[in-house]
Amino acid sequence: MLLPQAQADSIRRQEASGERIGLEYTTMRGTPYTLKRETLFAEGGVPCTPPPFGSLVAVNLRTRKIQWSVPLGTAEGLQRFGLAIPPDTRGMINLGGPVTTAAGLTFIAATTDAWFRAFDTSTGEELWKTRLPAGGKATPMTYLGADGRQYVVIAAGGGSGIFGRGDEVIAYALPR
Repeated sequence: MLLPQAQADSIRRQEASGERIGLEYTTMRGTPYTLKRETLFAEGGVPCTPPPFGSLVAVNLRTRKIQWSVPLGTAEGLQRFGLAIPPDTRGMINLGGPVTTAAGLTFIAATTDAWFRAFDTSTGEELWKTRLPAGGKATPMTYLGADGRQYVVIAAGGGSGIFGRGDEVIAYALPR
């Protein structure tokens, strides 16, 4: 929900006494608004949907059927927030989308566990992952550098809470 800045500041002060898990305020730079969003948890600190709580899904546009689906993310590190989710739970809350390359790789961060992953677009097999300084709550982008190499870029951070706090843009060069 977008709130006028003054209203958001007032609400934020009222809610400061009891910090809620999954509640986030983000100032929208260059605008007079603040974004307020919240992940809904049931009693006991479990997300309000059945597991997996998040997945990466490939749909075949010719057949209109799901080609593959993999649980995306883990509950790694969420116990510090008092959530009753075992750390090895697969498929967590996601906030961000994927980018797919012509070479058949799908890159996505989007998860609370702060891993940036690459999948085989045809099979859904996880091929690579690397730790980010905070959750990659953004859709990656790709570009061709002046050196002729393809790069994948992700923004990691913003906000706080279950996705972590940070403010970095990180580029990875794909192998030639």
